Amino acid sequence: MNALAHRRFLKMNGLGNQITVLDLRGTKHLVSEQEARAIAAEPRARFDQLMVLHDPQAAGTDAFVRIYNVDGTEAGACGNGTRCVAWAMVADPEMGDPARTDLTLQTKAGLLPVKRESETVFTVDMGAPRLAWDEIPLAEPFADTSRFELQIGPIDAPILHSPCAVNMGNPHAVFFVEDPYAYDLEQIGPLLENHPIFPDRANIELAAVTAPDHIVLRVWERGAGITQACGSGACAALVAAVRRELSARKAVVSLPGGDLTIEWRESDGRKDAGHVLMTGAAAFEWDGRLDPALLASAA
Repeated sequence: MNALAHRRFLKMNGLGNQITVLDLRGTKHLVSEQEARAIAAEPRARFDQLMVLHDPQAAGTDAFVRIYNVDGTEAGACGNGTRCVAWAMVADPEMGDPARTDLTLQTKAGLLPVKRESETVFTVDMGAPRLAWDEIPLAEPFADTSRFELQIGPIDAPILHSPCAVNMGNPHAVFFVEDPYAYDLEQIGPLLENHPIFPDRANIELAAVTAPDHIVLRVWERGAGITQACGSGACAALVAAVRRELSARKAVVSLPGGDLTIEWRESDGRKDAGHVLMTGAAAFEWDGRLDPALLASAA
């Protein structure tokens, strides 16, 4: 029988971003791409991101978290999913410790300190953005990644052009537009996600800065498609807007699923450095057990 058969999961959402939390602490099992896709096929466990808890790997951390997209590929970061994991680790009756208010989670992208602000609201320190072309990564050198050469559509009248590239644990390309809802993101998203300029593919954001402290955002998420919310995408949008001198360093980012408050702090007087803080809610929906029949084909 598959090691995940009958394993308990939590179904949660972060601003409509569908998150499934699976606790594998105390085991050595690593979820395969096939198993992740099988879990996504279970209606009650379906997710935009699957957050899998493992035993800590680094001293001073509370868990190592592996993140899977709906297509089974791994992601380096998921801000909305991190808030859901934090809720599970402090509030769930089986996996939580209600005495905790602060956590440090480790992912492939690094350490993510989390602070509980209220019963359902958490602030995640998403770390410092990586801005160099080879850190994002891009397939060729660009001295200035705040506006690099990429367009879609006719060369003399492109539909989108000149995005800002940011790595917030995963690569993002942020296009600034007047109205993010005026574009067919279902058609444009996969073309840009898989563009040759992105060797690791990319998350695609359409952002409108409506005020110095407000950004409206839509996201095509790498490996998941159009999503109601994306925490790392909201962070990337704020960083991109600051780099373009379009917004303040703290703003509300409005996504289809709701609002996140994002702040890009300065560090040592450097405006291009400092950690990005993301504050938002996490909501529990239900729990369940993984169906052995679905997992049998993933063995």
